[in-house]
Amino acid sequence: MKHPTVLVISDDPRFSRTITARWQAERTVPAFTMLSGDLWPRTVEDFDVAIVGALRPELLSAILEPLHSTAQPLFCVCEDASTAAAIRKRWPRTSVLRSDEPWLEGLVLAAGEAVRRSVAEARARAAEEHCSALQRQAMLGSYMLDMRHGLNNALTSLLGNSDLLLIERGRLPVQAREQIETIRDMTLRIHEVMQRFSSLEKEMNVAAQQAERESGKWRAAAASAGAR
Repeated sequence: MKHPTVLVISDDPRFSRTITARWQAERTVPAFTMLSGDLWPRTVEDFDVAIVGALRPELLSAILEPLHSTAQPLFCVCEDASTAAAIRKRWPRTSVLRSDEPWLEGLVLAAGEAVRRSVAEARARAAEEHCSALQRQAMLGSYMLDMRHGLNNALTSLLGNSDLLLIERGRLPVQAREQIETIRDMTLRIHEVMQRFSSLEKEMNVAAQQAERESGKWRAAAASAGAR
């Protein structure tokens, strides 16, 4: 999983340094991508949280508009109340802080929480994808279990008929004997795979039963301890 990234866009290097320096005191520090307003690309880069501040007014709209269209949390530090009100009205998803107030602690606290939420959501998505993959594999395994008897019958028929043909191998052309022997050998290999599949099923059932017994013992012990 990639390291979380905070995007900081500002024309004042001190603004970016202030944020990164304060964030170093936190237990978890994200990676930072710092850009000036002139370097802001038209296509949004990959990031988890965006922070905008100390920016020339003429660049504000061009930067906030694409950032606001993303799903990532967006914070903006502005100088006056009128600008703050205009930002809230036009880009309501933006969290606005005033630079003439104690904004730094609140910003790092809120943005840090947004970063943690983003990481948790990414982990949840990865877990869901993994769960979906396991479900697909389980469906395939269930299908194999349902079909194994029919497949074993087909394998038995192939082995029986190939053995019958090879009993009279002297009457068969050399090429035909080799082809039949190949069919028999491959059938035996498939049969071994199916036998291993059945063995794995039994082992998994035994392990599941053992886990259930252990869980029952644990629940009984917990209930007994609670009764005391």
